[in-house]
Amino acid sequence: MLTHTSKFRVRFNETDPLGIVWHGHYVTYLEDGREAFGEEFGISYKDIQNAGLFAPIVKCTVDYKLPLRHGDWASIETTHHNQLAAKLHFTYKIFNEKEELVATGETIQVFTDQEKSELFLSNPPFFEDWKRKNNLI
Repeated sequence: MLTHTSKFRVRFNETDPLGIVWHGHYVTYLEDGREAFGEEFGISYKDIQNAGLFAPIVKCTVDYKLPLRHGDWASIETTHHNQLAAKLHFTYKIFNEKEELVATGETIQVFTDQEKSELFLSNPPFFEDWKRKNNLI
């Protein structure tokens, strides 16, 4: 498994009238973690697009444990789980400054062709090469 951790600060516009982060913004935090992971390990959205592919999300879940508030610093730990199937599977852990678990999440993405939007049932060459480069096969 490959893991990447990045930090972020909660902005005022991400909070609701209760003064806590609105639940929908956690999906954005997952995307930020996924993109930071991709930039670190060479599988960003731009890398996928440059390979002639799209990687739409087909599953996204978030479990909330503790609230974040405006001004809080937090970190997101993004972990890739290797699969035999042609998909990207990530899990996430969001921690506050006290290193308390704030939320967990999961996303699954599949690969499609940009021209025909056909689903890849086996790993596309770009993904096979990425797996080899990162010692995942």
